[in-house]
Amino acid sequence: MRPLLRFAYVARRHYKAAPPPSPPKAPKKLQKFSFQSITWEDPYSWMSKVSDKVAMRHMDVYMEQEEKYSEAVMSDSEKLLNKLHFEMASRMPFDLSTPPFRWGPWLYYRRVEEAKPYPILCRRLASLNDDFISHKYPPAGFDFTTGKAIEQKLVDYNLEAERFGGYAYEELSEVSPNHQFLAYTMYDKENDYFKLSVRNLNSGSLCSKPQADRVSNLAWAKNGHALLYVVTDQKMRPYRVYYSLIGSTDEDVLLLEESDESVYINIRHTKDFQYVTVNTFSSTSSKVFLINAADPLSGLKLVWECDALAHCIIEHHRADDPSSTRKWEEVLVDDPDLIIEDVDFSDKYLALIVREGKKVQLCSVGLPLPFGKGSLKLRKLDLQYLSLPKHVCQISPGPNYDFFSSVARFIISSPVVPDAVVDYDLATGRWNIIQQQNMLHDRTRILYGKNSASISMESSNSKHSNPVNANFEDDQLWNELSEFYACEQYEVPSFDGLFIPLTIVFSRNNKTQAKKPGILHGHGAYGELLDKRWRSELKSLLDRGWVVAYADVRGGGGFGKKWHNDGRCTKKHNSINDYISCAKFLIENDIVHENKLAGWGYSAGGLLVASAINRSPDLFRAAVLKVPFLDPTNTLLYPILPLIAADYEEFGYPWDLNDFLAIREYSPYDNIRKDVLYPAVLVTSSFNTRFGVWEAAKWVARVRDLSIYDPKRPILLNLTTDLVEENRYLQSKESALEATFLIKMIES
Repeated sequence: MRPLLRFAYVARRHYKAAPPPSPPKAPKKLQKFSFQSITWEDPYSWMSKVSDKVAMRHMDVYMEQEEKYSEAVMSDSEKLLNKLHFEMASRMPFDLSTPPFRWGPWLYYRRVEEAKPYPILCRRLASLNDDFISHKYPPAGFDFTTGKAIEQKLVDYNLEAERFGGYAYEELSEVSPNHQFLAYTMYDKENDYFKLSVRNLNSGSLCSKPQADRVSNLAWAKNGHALLYVVTDQKMRPYRVYYSLIGSTDEDVLLLEESDESVYINIRHTKDFQYVTVNTFSSTSSKVFLINAADPLSGLKLVWECDALAHCIIEHHRADDPSSTRKWEEVLVDDPDLIIEDVDFSDKYLALIVREGKKVQLCSVGLPLPFGKGSLKLRKLDLQYLSLPKHVCQISPGPNYDFFSSVARFIISSPVVPDAVVDYDLATGRWNIIQQQNMLHDRTRILYGKNSASISMESSNSKHSNPVNANFEDDQLWNELSEFYACEQYEVPSFDGLFIPLTIVFSRNNKTQAKKPGILHGHGAYGELLDKRWRSELKSLLDRGWVVAYADVRGGGGFGKKWHNDGRCTKKHNSINDYISCAKFLIENDIVHENKLAGWGYSAGGLLVASAINRSPDLFRAAVLKVPFLDPTNTLLYPILPLIAADYEEFGYPWDLNDFLAIREYSPYDNIRKDVLYPAVLVTSSFNTRFGVWEAAKWVARVRDLSIYDPKRPILLNLTTDLVEENRYLQSKESALEATFLIKMIES
């Protein structure tokens, strides 16, 4: 009888696991520094000696070693990396065309032609395009009914890329008020500055002048027949204002030169193009001058000054001669319960972006305001609140050039709503979504003209601070993702008892999942808003059960001047402790598993996260630091790349003893813990970053040198020579690398 089961014995082969790759060791060249009676040593200061050819050769070798090490560590995750890259790239909007905005008789927009990396700036007459639906109809701007081309190509940035070494990176772009010229600046990679060009929009040719280098600002004058522009010195400080008459062969006229190396210049035109404002500012003073746009050579008139660094924006509204007096009347007094974050206005309406507690709102009021009646609180005005989706985190004004139009464009952002470009009629309260990506159908909605009337809705005309909430029908119009992703907000007590806003987003499908991994974003600098917008690349983490959290720590924006001041300079420790408090809250309340929390910081946010790791390395399992600011002591004392007054206002003046002691206390590079286990960290940097690549390299080398080595918690340095911001493919690839790193480190 045959046996029912037959066993086969196979000898096991024992494979010896390959040893983990060893991290490179950067050469040490100890150098002593002394300042404010404090002495310290830096073994990696040689990395920042960009003019030392020998040091830079060593740096090149070390960078190659770092690249090979990162590749070796991540080699077993190539399949996951490719999968994530495919997911993220496929979610990026296929059509990068911008919605048309109307200015005078024209509709201006940018569209991308198939298989070309850069857009084309176009325009067409609004009177011929009432039924204009998208940028692909009529095809290539051709009207088959009339047999005429109705689209005018103004600038093809693919051709601009050929002019500028393969890159088309535009910083400034201003159409003249007479619609005859375009002034714009393009990045010249070879020379590392922005170059000014002026193009005749009727002929399409470049004007012979002005053509200037190192241009940082520009403003039109004389109804578009003259241009004012600002150039920087070799240290990138804006210090000269020039006047150029378009079509003239005369030399450009120098209107202002600031010889004080601590003073910076900025110019802008008022919305009605009647004046050009000139702001000069330093750490100790701020001034605003007016130039009559009709006669720019008539001189500058001082209209406002302050014995401190202040940001003053002056606009003109129907006054006959605003430069005849320097007496200013306060119209709206500060209201801590209703903070004005930003304003935009037209001839008849003022639009205000306000914050009441955690809620961001958009409202309008008729002009002129009640001058001569004393100061008023904003609530006393006849405010009309405009419709918004749920969980709005940010509202940004769009290109509202048409001063005499009642329609204003805004970009509405939310953690659970893809960015929506919305036109609001400030006269009626009606609103119209012009462009928004639909994440559920992988398409982008771009509508304009009569055909978009089907999604035009009335706003609540409430005059109270709490407008009517959007109903379910509105949610669908806004492409809300709340059905799939939850957004919750908490008030987290910090070390001193102050409550810190914490926003978390997670997939509803994974709400009950135990041991959830999470990532905590933070910034807390310059009074800037933390970016909590819906980002399609985070969907890959959300759908895998991750919690995405945002800590609005002190030093950031959205909660008034005091909130910013309480997190900068000598109070920077508040920002760091706020972030740590939010990290502990996530773990202690079982929102994120205690061994699965990652930190994430960009630029100054990298300083925040790295400082938090120094103080509480056991809180984090991993972190991503993108182009981080990590060595404030040396960067502020011995700047290699140009710094501005705002940088010192934010992080401190080393020449002030109290500031210097604070810098030394919070500096990530100077406070790395010895013989302590650090989390796994991915540091990404670029040769085009504002904070030099040596900051990232120094920090990585020193962490490896001082902390406990664990191959399961590698410290990686990823570098790029490209302008990632200008390349969608590189953006998705970098995001995929970050997600792969986090998943590998936390879930493995």
